[in-house]
Amino acid sequence: MGYYNATQNKIGADGDFYTSPYISADFGAMIGRQIEEMWKNLGKEPFKIIEYGAGTGLLCHDILEYLKNNNALYDTLNYCIIEKSVSMREIEKRHLKEKVSWYNSIQDIPQINGCILSNELIDNFSVHQVIMDEKLKEIFVDYKEGFVEILKTANKKLIHYFKTLNVQLPKGFRTEVNLQAISWIKEVSSSLQKGYIITIDYGSLSSDLYTNRRSCGTLLCYHKHQKNDNPYQFIGEQDITTHINFSALSQWGLNYGMESCGMVDQAQFLLGLGIKEYQNIALVKNQNNLQLAAHEALMNYRLLVDMGIKFKVLIQQKKVPKHTLSGLKFLNSSLVISH
Repeated sequence: MGYYNATQNKIGADGDFYTSPYISADFGAMIGRQIEEMWKNLGKEPFKIIEYGAGTGLLCHDILEYLKNNNALYDTLNYCIIEKSVSMREIEKRHLKEKVSWYNSIQDIPQINGCILSNELIDNFSVHQVIMDEKLKEIFVDYKEGFVEILKTANKKLIHYFKTLNVQLPKGFRTEVNLQAISWIKEVSSSLQKGYIITIDYGSLSSDLYTNRRSCGTLLCYHKHQKNDNPYQFIGEQDITTHINFSALSQWGLNYGMESCGMVDQAQFLLGLGIKEYQNIALVKNQNNLQLAAHEALMNYRLLVDMGIKFKVLIQQKKVPKHTLSGLKFLNSSLVISH
């Protein structure tokens, strides 16, 4: 009954926000290149890609277009989309004609050896809002001629969350807790027999999320490409998001058998995979088309500078021998996750 199950356009020019696949097909090609490397690391065995919340299917399309060039991989590839929205599933099916099957849950997919992929998924999970008073309080919502917020003592799960991450919030600090992300990493970790998890989203580590500049939290809403911080308007018609805590994903992933390979920002990830060289080949082909070249330059700026800095890429692995991944070539020591 919520925003994501509604039939209105949510992504693109007529929607509320853009995602990286809308900016350039090169984004999907580079993820395809990283997946190809993972397939080699797993011994070139039959491979499954599990994508959560595939949107309009653009990313899936671009990944498959890239992987078609590798017959040995493509012939034994299964691309599984987990999509609960009926309207989005219908949109995806319009242009995904081969290699793709749809599921309601990862638990319906047997024998997962491969890669579990999500792009801008976790930031849209439901969150608990908390504020530190004398003790940790949770912010609840009531309705009295309009929405009002009321405070109640936080439950044990919320207190345990900060304790596990070794975080002590200062008094008056307001933030969000994404317990659904913890349930998600538990579910995917237990379902993955062998392989990788790639999580692409905006967010940061605990060391950044709980600094003074974030003392009002990170909740934002997007409506017709306009940003606001009021979730109590445009009910059911706006995208409500929060920054995700990559420290939490890594910590609980480790608890459930996933080893963290590392985290980089999106620009570093794409540059490590050779996006510049890849684009230069296309540029040579289109060198006589100045309009196309100008458009590509603008899209490249968005992908590598604008969204490239805001978005992070976390890669985790299970039962895979140690291999250096090209997407983590420029791993920054400041983004290394320690436990």
